[in-house]
Amino acid sequence: MPTQRTPTERQKRLGAELRKLRIAAGATTDYAAALLGLDRSKIANMESGVRPITPERVRTLAGNYSCGDTAYIGALVRMAEKQERGWWEQYRGALSSGLLNIAELEWHSSRLQTAQTVHLPGLLHTDEYARAVFGAVLPPLSRLEIELRVSHRMERQQVLEGDNSRPYVGYIHEAALRMEFGGSKVTKAQLEHLCVMSERESITLRVIPVACGAFPGAGHALLYADGVVPQLDTVQLDSAHGPEFTHAEAQLAKYRAHFDWMARVALTRGQSRDFIHAIARRL
Repeated sequence: MPTQRTPTERQKRLGAELRKLRIAAGATTDYAAALLGLDRSKIANMESGVRPITPERVRTLAGNYSCGDTAYIGALVRMAEKQERGWWEQYRGALSSGLLNIAELEWHSSRLQTAQTVHLPGLLHTDEYARAVFGAVLPPLSRLEIELRVSHRMERQQVLEGDNSRPYVGYIHEAALRMEFGGSKVTKAQLEHLCVMSERESITLRVIPVACGAFPGAGHALLYADGVVPQLDTVQLDSAHGPEFTHAEAQLAKYRAHFDWMARVALTRGQSRDFIHAIARRL
């Protein structure tokens, strides 16, 4: 199979999992190469996601690495299978790969949790609020670039709709509720939209009041995407230079602890909806 110049985050993750399995088994790249009848450099390329790998080769490697977790192996095999072109691919070349990787991560997740301290959850944006958020980017984006990002953000919301719907929990700090992106009218409509969406059984919104004081991870916008098996959980953090992804167990444990803290201190679903309504009424 040919190599790829820029692998997606999902392709890199598959390679990283295969490397993790190999190291846990105490196997060398020479051993893996001999199993597949390949040059060892191709194993390195597979483990970096640069070179695609077939489902059959995934099974061969996992079997010879003595991995007995059939659910985990099955999930890796599905990652290697040829996928239908995702909706986000229509934006490739027009938007950054990082934005496309977020959409792909959400699409293949089994549950989503987010924490927001400045912006409101992107998966629940109205188009006007999203337009105001992207309009505040420096250096300024062109009108076309803004509209492309708004369109992409709206399409990301498919993961909360119909047959694609998966459980979603969003923790929102009070400060984010009071930030008036686009002015009071746009913000009021956005807050009212949050309340409507929070009525859905699959969507849980919980507010962290300012009165809670300091909290772990303050300042970070955080996405925790549950994989189809726990070994494939992923955390995505926003940064000034683009999204960052991590799946190191120590990092996953840290951010699970962050969400556990939020679950303990945040207002209940009903209290949160009332809290958001109250802010919206004052706008």
